[in-house]
Amino acid sequence: MGDKSIPARRDYYWFCDVHTRWQDNDVYGHINNVQYYSYFDTVANRYLIEFGGLDIKDGRQIGYIVHSECHYHRSAAFPEPLIGGFRVNRIGNSSVEYGLAIFEANASDDSTAIAQGRLTHVFVDRDSEKPLPIEGRLRDALEAAIKPL
Repeated sequence: MGDKSIPARRDYYWFCDVHTRWQDNDVYGHINNVQYYSYFDTVANRYLIEFGGLDIKDGRQIGYIVHSECHYHRSAAFPEPLIGGFRVNRIGNSSVEYGLAIFEANASDDSTAIAQGRLTHVFVDRDSEKPLPIEGRLRDALEAAIKPL
């Protein structure tokens, strides 16, 4: 068992591979902190596209990130294979907060995160940028992933 303040793999709903790249490493030989935000964004949007039916090219509704944060617990480096964990912490009318984490690819359910964070999306009309309610398939997919800490 790991540190209880660091979430474990079992605390997340859905997972996908995260492919590290040579350019992700910094001069200190580990993945630079800014890359984790890119990983989080990729994991969340894969879930939204694959399960929520989000049409990023032509859809009326798009998501804007209005808040993000990341806590780093240990380092990783290219070419290490990683996995991203996804869950929904809370969902409102037009906004949703995701919980995201990065784990070693062979992580067990008890393994703790290399890094963990939160992203908050507000869903808006593509043209007017006014908030739109989260409805239909997107809401269903987000509600399925609710797994608060």
